Amino acid sequence: MLGSQAFAANPDVSDSDEAVAAGKTIFNANCKSCHKLDQKYTGPALRGVSDRRSIDWAKSFIKNSQALIATGDAQANALYKEYNNLAMPAHEFLSDDDVMNLLSYIEYGDKAEAVVEGAAGEGAQVGGGSGVPSEYLTIIVAVLVVVLLLILIVLGLIISVLTKYLNNQKLDEEDDEFINQKFDVKKLFKSDAFLIIVTALVIALVAKTAIDGLYSVGIQQGYQPSQPIAFSHELHAGQYEIECQYCHTGVEIGKSANIPSANICMNCHTHIQNVGGKEGISTEIAKIYAAVDNNQPIEWVRVHNLPDLAYFNHSQHVAVGGIECQTCHGPIQEMEVVYQHSTLTMGWCIDCHRQTEIAAQGNEYYDKLMQLHAGSKDALKVKDIGGLECAKCHY
Repeated sequence: MLGSQAFAANPDVSDSDEAVAAGKTIFNANCKSCHKLDQKYTGPALRGVSDRRSIDWAKSFIKNSQALIATGDAQANALYKEYNNLAMPAHEFLSDDDVMNLLSYIEYGDKAEAVVEGAAGEGAQVGGGSGVPSEYLTIIVAVLVVVLLLILIVLGLIISVLTKYLNNQKLDEEDDEFINQKFDVKKLFKSDAFLIIVTALVIALVAKTAIDGLYSVGIQQGYQPSQPIAFSHELHAGQYEIECQYCHTGVEIGKSANIPSANICMNCHTHIQNVGGKEGISTEIAKIYAAVDNNQPIEWVRVHNLPDLAYFNHSQHVAVGGIECQTCHGPIQEMEVVYQHSTLTMGWCIDCHRQTEIAAQGNEYYDKLMQLHAGSKDALKVKDIGGLECAKCHY
């Protein structure tokens, strides 16, 4: 949410290939689902931000936009309101060098693709979905309308010129009456040409609507169901900084992160919420006590759910790949009620596999692969170790 207009990049932002490459990795991992360089998306186009804003302001906004907004900063609050109070996730894990590399990519990266990206965009979903984007289809319909109007104008000019020419010729009465007949609006509406044009426009609009609907099938981005207990990730993961792995115990050892049982909740609440006995606890905490006393599981509502045809393994990504929970689940530590942050589409996953570099340093799992890849100038990425093979996710 950093705004967009014409720019000349800040001289403090490096244009070196190394900085741009490092910034691209950061952008793809943290920003790409909501931003583009040269086109508005879920958030504004980013290129030129270092000219429009100070470097210190950009760092503050990128690392924690909500904190900057809370200070009353006019520019930050204006952007927040412009984009319907949509909060940008905090990126406090980024160092100052990371942010500078990110700005390098924003200002100097992928300029050759800017025109193409500006015209076609990316299917969202926010990000990150696949297929023909809605903006592109809208452009096609608009171009068709303009072309049809131009054809009508040209035909009108041709008729006008021919009429003037024929009026200067010697014509019999019947031909003269035909050439100088008055324009009849009713006949126009009943003409085959008008009906064909209107039909073509209606078909184009219906087709666009249908295609938009088809590309949104199965995408649940933003899904935020009410839960049986008002559990706050903002309080537990944010304020108290409880690690995700403490409650979601399977995330590093199995396919599923698993939903924590009431017993895990009681590990803490037996001690910190027992002041005054059971009568002194809150209504929501009482529900946990009731679940334990009655030996009944808490019926949490699942938020993130992939189709059965897709295989995803948490331990492979978290324990082996070193991927942070926020990469897929968004700023979970800021969510009072959890919602699906990413599109979780096939295109979104494939794009991540194409862009994500393997965290091989200190990880023996990748030693042999790094040896085989030693002759390449490019960094080892997920796509290089089978990340784009169909059978990796579908079998």
